[in-house]
Amino acid sequence: MKIAFSTLGCPDWSFSEILSTAKDFGYNGIEIRGLKNEIFAPAAREFKEDRIETTRQSLKELGLEIACFSSASYLFDKKNTEDAIKEGCSYIDLANKMGVEYVRVLGDRDPHPSKDIDDDFVRENLQYLVDYGNDKGVVPLIETNGVFADSKRLVKLVDKIDGNVGILWDIHHPCRFFRENPQDTFDRIEPYLRYVHFKDSVFESGQVRYKMPGYGDLPVRQAINLLLDNDFEGYVSLEWVKRWYYDLEEPGVVFMHFAHYIRKLERKKGK
Repeated sequence: MKIAFSTLGCPDWSFSEILSTAKDFGYNGIEIRGLKNEIFAPAAREFKEDRIETTRQSLKELGLEIACFSSASYLFDKKNTEDAIKEGCSYIDLANKMGVEYVRVLGDRDPHPSKDIDDDFVRENLQYLVDYGNDKGVVPLIETNGVFADSKRLVKLVDKIDGNVGILWDIHHPCRFFRENPQDTFDRIEPYLRYVHFKDSVFESGQVRYKMPGYGDLPVRQAINLLLDNDFEGYVSLEWVKRWYYDLEEPGVVFMHFAHYIRKLERKKGK
């Protein structure tokens, strides 16, 4: 199992700070969801044509990789379909240039389920990006997010896709919003499972409050043990959403804690 952290967790850090922290704490890679004030990765300085080779070299020298580019390509949005597809394609183009296998897309906007999502419309847009990505050696990953945190609904959608598509399992959302047991979620999505997001939380006063890994009340340890028992070789990425919730604990503390948390579970399993 490989570990990464999303740059959502360190919105104030420079790219060099991100890389040095990942190296020092024993991470294998990083997930790109914005850099400093630029949330749209293809426009970030590090991925401009005159800098992209330097960025690739910096990663190589530290023995790190970009595990995934996470886009905001919302495939449900009928009012902004062209923009959503354009964003997805831009991220796929960037992933192709950087030699990154995965781009995350979304079938719903927020972690909690929306009301009016047209599954057929989402499927059509996802199919377009799958076709575009497959031609460039990039696999779109649709996340267990919003209404598609219902793993039955998500698998039903993905089963209809022709081509190389994957599921990004956000451990948090199916448990929190659909009360799914991790075993049930894993069993359903396993044929498509390529990448994992880790978050923990509690539900207080009608709101989700994110917690340090292992300090919430969700069965996150069970989920990680499932991955270990099944020899999952992909990435488990800490999605510490500090960009959206600035009062969360500082990234340096949380990133170190998560690395220790995962490696401790690995040692217990003899991995």
